[in-house]
Order: sequence, then C-alpha cells, then structure tokens
Amino acid sequence: MVIVDELLQSVARRAAGYLEGIRERRVGPAPEAVEALKVFREPMPEKPTAAEEVVRLLDENGSPATMGISGPRFFGFVIGGSLPAALGANWLASAWDQNAGLFAASPVSALLEEVALEWLLEVLALPAGSGGAFVTGATMANFTALAAARHAVLERAGWDVEARGLYGAPAIQVIVSEEAHPSVFKSLGLLGLGRERVHRVPVDNQGRMLADRIPHVEGPAIVCLQAGNVNSGAFDPALEICRRARKMGAWIHVDGAFGLWAAASAELRHLITGTAEADSWATDAHKWLNVPYDSGLAFVRDPEQLRRAMTLTAAYLPQGDHREPSQYVPELSRRARGVDIWAALKSLGREGLAELVDRNCRCARRFAEGLRRAGFTILNDVVLNQVLVSFGSPEETGRAITAIQQDGTCWCGGTLWQQQHAMRISVSSWATTEQDVDRSLEAVLSAVRAAPAR
Repeated sequence: MVIVDELLQSVARRAAGYLEGIRERRVGPAPEAVEALKVFREPMPEKPTAAEEVVRLLDENGSPATMGISGPRFFGFVIGGSLPAALGANWLASAWDQNAGLFAASPVSALLEEVALEWLLEVLALPAGSGGAFVTGATMANFTALAAARHAVLERAGWDVEARGLYGAPAIQVIVSEEAHPSVFKSLGLLGLGRERVHRVPVDNQGRMLADRIPHVEGPAIVCLQAGNVNSGAFDPALEICRRARKMGAWIHVDGAFGLWAAASAELRHLITGTAEADSWATDAHKWLNVPYDSGLAFVRDPEQLRRAMTLTAAYLPQGDHREPSQYVPELSRRARGVDIWAALKSLGREGLAELVDRNCRCARRFAEGLRRAGFTILNDVVLNQVLVSFGSPEETGRAITAIQQDGTCWCGGTLWQQQHAMRISVSSWATTEQDVDRSLEAVLSAVRAAPAR
C-alpha cells in the first residue's frame, strides 16, 4: 500500500500543478504539443512498466495536448469545468471503485443516487416522485427517456415492445423541432424509431418550435421539444406544445441538455415555463452542474414506465427493498456518477447553483455587448449562456475563428445556424468571471483585426 500511497500523492501533485497553470496557459493545445502525442504510438509492451512511469508519461506528454476545459476561458461545445468538490468526490469514488448497478454491490452509491435524485427534481422544478437515470450524457439520457416513451405509447396500444420487439408493432409517430439536437435523432435511430421517420416542425428566427404548426396525429405518438437551443439558447414554447400534445394523447419529451438548469435561477426560471408538464426530460450534469465527465440525467414522470423499459432480470443478481439503480438505466455495470452529482449539489447549495447559472448568463451578455460595440453582428437574442456572432462573410468569420483559436487566450468554435456562419460562445464554467470575459474580448478583437484578409 506504500507504493499506492506514493503514486496517488504523485498524481495529486501533478494534477494540482496542471490546474494551477490552467488560468494562464493557452486554452487550445499548441500544434507541437499535439505532434508530440506520437510518443504514445508504440507496439504493445512486452514487459511491465512501473505505475509512476505510466503517470509521468501521461502528464508530461498528455497534459500539454489537452484542451483547457477546466479553465475559465473555454467557451466551446457547452462544456463546463469541474467544481472542486465534484472533482474531489470523483477521485474518491474512483478509489472506492464501486459498481453502481446494485444496492448490494455499493450501498453508498445507491443511497447517494437516491438523495441526488430528490435534490435534482427540486432544483430543476420537475414533478416530485419522478424516476431518474444516471447515464453517460444527453445522448444516452434522450435514449433512456425515449425508451420509456416507446414502452408507454405502445403499452397503451396493447403491445409489449420489450417482449415482442418492433416487428409488427403499431407505428409510432414522432414529432420534433426542425432544430432538434442530433442526439435526439441518434436516440431515435438506436430505438428503431428511425432518424428520418419523423415530422419536423418549423422554427422561428431564434430556433423555437412553432407550436401552431404541430400536426394533429392519432395513435401512438411522441412529441420532442427543446429547452435551450444548442446554438441560440432559445426555448420552445413548452406550455403551448404540452397542451396541444396532451390533447392528442402523445408522450411529451424535453431535451434540456443545458437549458433545464435555468430552473435554478429566479431570474431565468420563466424560461422553463411549461416544461414540468412533460412526461420525460434529459439533461447533462457535466454541463451546468460542472461535474466531471461523463454525467447525463434522464427523468421520467412515471418511474414505473422507466423501470419497465429498462428492467433487468437475472436470478443471480440480488434485488432488495431499496431502489436498484440497474433497473432504471441501460447498463448494469457503471461508475458511481451519483457521488459526483451529490457532491456538486452539496457544495453549491441552492444559492451557489443559482449564482453559477446567473453569472454565466451575465458573462454571455457581456460578451455580446462587447462584440456588438466593436461593430460585429450578434445573431441571437442572448436569453441564456449562448452567443452567436458573425464577423462578416462566411470566409471572414472562418478566418476570425481560426485566428482566435490560434491566439490561445480563449477557445470558441464555429457553427452554421439558419444558413449563417457564426462563432458560438458557450459560457458554462464555474470558473469564468467577468474579468475572463474582458480578457477574452480583448484577445478576440485583437486576433480578428490581425487576421489576414484573402
């Protein structure tokens, strides 16, 4: 155990050094750091390598080639950093090495999932008593919730899809936004419902579904709406959509990968009006709750519908009186994600979570104001943490993004939104302050002005 103790202390020193330098290092890795990764391309070793040497190689050759996601000026892909308490809990949970599938295999993991689930339902303003699944990310969260939807709508039609499959089953009509996230379509494909066998509803100029364009359908149906457009941050009109869908007897699912967290803020809570009327919801904890990767969440109003879609039966697996986590998720064996989530919520409390969300949104507005004053076009109404900016023509915008990424002060990615090329700024980290925005703005404007014209 002395060797393990020394190794973990070494890892802690290396990790602390990495995090201490994250505020000042360039956000994107330098080209030479990426090139140096070729050191890892070697034949499978014949002899063992000392654990300390393995860690040294990872740190010295791997750390420089990382993206500075855990720092305060990474604004790509709606990715948050890791809160200190969540990171510490993650390390401890890894040391515990728990399999979170069964209460008997890990009582602490199962209990913390139960507590975290209750807290999550409160802070996300979802119906008390809803079922929950701790999964990898929003793709699997959408998959899990839509599996419950598939079960429920076919059960109403007298069909047991888990037992009989989809061959010969009544057709399910799926209605989605024209700007539904790709993870929704992937989930539909995995569930056998088809990526193309959907009715796409038009959206307005902010990406919000036009509720009056939802078609009337009969029979098994699922309506998917969005809380937080991945580009604009806009919210579909959930209350009106839910009322229309409920009249048709459809299952209503909300993809709220980051937008659902607006519920934590008194200032932003109005944006989620109506989402609690749905039947299922998907979100990410590794976005705005800022827990380490990977951590997605699926919620289903009726826990029994979720359990029936995900149930696992095996004589050798003990089933106790407690909630059995494996009965609500696709996996049996998995890591104890609930530990990280519990730690994040415990460390933040309601006030801390609200402050995190509000500050990120203030920073997004500060970004937009600074870019607008500089003469650039902001393409979206900045209602949440997303900013879309155009620097002119597609070519000019592309050159600007390249120059900003090469500068390294901050990192933002490009996107194509409603036929317009743009740079997308996503403010999602607990570490980001107004000072980080000002520093990034200065670097952005300098890089754009210095970008070569063609």
